[in-house]
Amino acid sequence: MIQEEGEISPNPLPNVEQTGPPFELPQPDQGIATLIGNDVEAVRETFGSPDRIEPSLYGYDWWIYKGDSSSYFQLGIEDQKVVTAYIIGDDINVQPFQIGQPIQDIFQLATLSTDIQLEYDGTTYQFELTEEDLNIRPLIPIGDIFVQLYFDKFTEKLSSIRFINAETLIKLRPYDLVYRGTLYEMNPLEDESWTAATEGIEKQIFDMTNVIRERFGLPPLEWDPVTAVVAYEHSKDMHDNEYFSHTSPEFGELKDRLEHRDVVFEMAGENIAAQYVDAGAVIEGWINSKGHRETMLEEEFTHLGVGVYRKYYTQNYIKRSWDIDNEELEDSEQ
Repeated sequence: MIQEEGEISPNPLPNVEQTGPPFELPQPDQGIATLIGNDVEAVRETFGSPDRIEPSLYGYDWWIYKGDSSSYFQLGIEDQKVVTAYIIGDDINVQPFQIGQPIQDIFQLATLSTDIQLEYDGTTYQFELTEEDLNIRPLIPIGDIFVQLYFDKFTEKLSSIRFINAETLIKLRPYDLVYRGTLYEMNPLEDESWTAATEGIEKQIFDMTNVIRERFGLPPLEWDPVTAVVAYEHSKDMHDNEYFSHTSPEFGELKDRLEHRDVVFEMAGENIAAQYVDAGAVIEGWINSKGHRETMLEEEFTHLGVGVYRKYYTQNYIKRSWDIDNEELEDSEQ
């Protein structure tokens, strides 16, 4: 059995009416948002050493605090200071918000806007949010920093959150942007930097997928390295040959690609995406699309392989109800 889900297409959005007062939220005085701008010593004093450190595509390193599914978060560190934080674990203090908080409650805290303006290094930037952006991933100034709220439109609750400083927000450019002055530009990444960053993104997508699954009472998936190779090859194929589809002109459907690599499976599914800024953004894109969500939350899947090339993302899910390594070991002993 093969499940495939392609383009992320918009579903009806929650009908949320804003009734909150027209003021900006002050910068929090507690919780993980207070780390933005602080040095790494403050991080170590509060949370200890990270489980992993992985480079991003934007000049900072992700410090990964994996913990369990309720305490997963990432801190972006550049020049020994915290420039961003992404939180998906339910138990992390993200004041003035809370993971799992109903959208209606959040819309009463502050009035949201489709136009967010900021000044940085002599240039005026204005991020222009669409109606869909406003409903599922609004941007809010809080004091001197910004917060992106990622809503799960199916549960109408806050799914994850990103705190971010102005410079890093300009680097990511997660919304349409107009500016007056000189546009901030990053230096192009070398191939080695792309490879290191995308390998980290693969691990982060895997971890976040299990956070989402456990949030809905589903068993976590195991990493399957050969399935990950299949996923990576498909992402690279889409990039190199400039198409976006589950069907490769050269390598065929998911079933063909898995069988080509001798992946043993009972059922399989695939999610693909392109041009998302990072792992958190693409995970929230998938969870807000009905078909991708169904694949991610399929109870019968047991293993996952993730492959990322440039900004093309592929998840290959499989069900395999036996242990390949143990079976191969038993065969070799006979």
